[in-house]
Amino acid sequence: MPHRVVDFFRSSNDSIHNIKASVQRRSNPNSRSASRERPAVTSVLEATADNGPSPICNAPPVKLPKSVKMAEAPKDKHKEKDAHGHHRLTFPSLHLGSSKSPKEQPQNPFASLDWKIESPPAVMHGEPENSTGALVSGQLLLDVKEDGFEVETFKATLHIHVVQKRPFVGHCQHCLNQTTELKTWSFLSEPTVLSKRVHEFPFSVLLDGHLPATTDNSVVSIRYDFSAEVIPRNGPVIKLAKNIDVKRSLQVPELPHHSIRIFPPTNIAASVHFSQVVHPISTNTFTLRLDGIVKHNPDAKSVEYWKLKRLSWKLEENMETVAPACEKHAPRDPETGLPTKKGVKRTDARTIAHADMHSGWKSDYSPTGCIEMEIQYQLTPGAKAVCDVKSEDGSQVTHQLVVEMVVVQEYAPTAHPKHVTPTGVARILRMHFGVVLTERAGLGVSWDNEAPPIYQDVPPSPPSYSCDIPYSSVESVEDLSLSRQIQEEGSRAPSPAYEEHASPRVEADEITR
Repeated sequence: MPHRVVDFFRSSNDSIHNIKASVQRRSNPNSRSASRERPAVTSVLEATADNGPSPICNAPPVKLPKSVKMAEAPKDKHKEKDAHGHHRLTFPSLHLGSSKSPKEQPQNPFASLDWKIESPPAVMHGEPENSTGALVSGQLLLDVKEDGFEVETFKATLHIHVVQKRPFVGHCQHCLNQTTELKTWSFLSEPTVLSKRVHEFPFSVLLDGHLPATTDNSVVSIRYDFSAEVIPRNGPVIKLAKNIDVKRSLQVPELPHHSIRIFPPTNIAASVHFSQVVHPISTNTFTLRLDGIVKHNPDAKSVEYWKLKRLSWKLEENMETVAPACEKHAPRDPETGLPTKKGVKRTDARTIAHADMHSGWKSDYSPTGCIEMEIQYQLTPGAKAVCDVKSEDGSQVTHQLVVEMVVVQEYAPTAHPKHVTPTGVARILRMHFGVVLTERAGLGVSWDNEAPPIYQDVPPSPPSYSCDIPYSSVESVEDLSLSRQIQEEGSRAPSPAYEEHASPRVEADEITR
């Protein structure tokens, strides 16, 4: 870089005549003027080399053509290359804002903290009004690597963290984040010296059934943050931050829901059977039947038909929340001057699955005819659908199935029913059905169904059994043991009946001999 600055100042001192001449030589190196000036420049260089310094050196320097430089100074090529080479400048203390990395927490070399969840996945079964909640239990593992590790305090907390994607005030962190403490554990409240091993600290919490499930959508995010902190006497603080994924599962009804819709001023009636509870990864079915599609006009001796031309369905996801204002940005009460509770409603909607159909149904245009169809629908794999959520702070996610049909009216004479003529009348029939998108229960069972029997369920006494030992006549345990020994010895001695029966056989053997 320095040589560029020097060349800039030198070139600024050159005369206009020399600048024009150098430009002409560069543009036309084979011209006459260039050929005339070359020997003069060469002679000047030779005179300077023979006679030493001359007054020409004080004149502004003139840049030589490439041919002269290559012919006169081939040995200085490497020197010029080294002198004019570009060097990369590094600034180790300069950090740009875009490349700024987050600060990492220093790790304590004497101990580490981890956790182990022992309970099944946290799944709340049933509606929020009737659910018994979810039970979460586990252990915090404090691995002490050296003896004599002293801990001042050891605490853990569980918070429900709500993040507003469109807060009341965009630049305010208090409007963006709302936290509520659910549970606190104090494992060590006094200074304690721990030995070198893995210390286990159990914890458990019962999440109430009215609490919302974990969700993350375009307007709000709800998660459960578990954090533990160990403050040692020496060394940095040991921290642990984890998230607990809480889900909700609703039981699928055995029979599908039946709904009937009538579309005046026509006589069309739609009968729909569908399941109100669906899963994100599943194939669902609903059946549709249209009645009243045929109308007879005896006065005009004609028959009117309603023909189905197109059917489309879509599954919509509606998100809603209330972004509260923090104490700083909440409006003040004019009388008391205290901040009042105020929030802004945020809503969003999107389509997570849809399809259009132009065929696939059965049509019967008899006097009591109808149109029947069975449609399968499922969620798009890349839709990232969010399950239904309902919270007490106003956050909720709902889903609805929208079915839209286009019917066209046609008529034909009674005597010639095949001569069908369109009337130019068409109608759009639209229906909305509320569905609940929920997680599968899997093999999990509600915690209250897994509990052992309570005290009232235990029978008053053990079952009765027969016993031949006369406990009432025995005075002590020794008498009972002696009586048992006598009985055993008597059973081992040969019975007299056996001896009397054996002696005649011996006498009979002697007689035969």
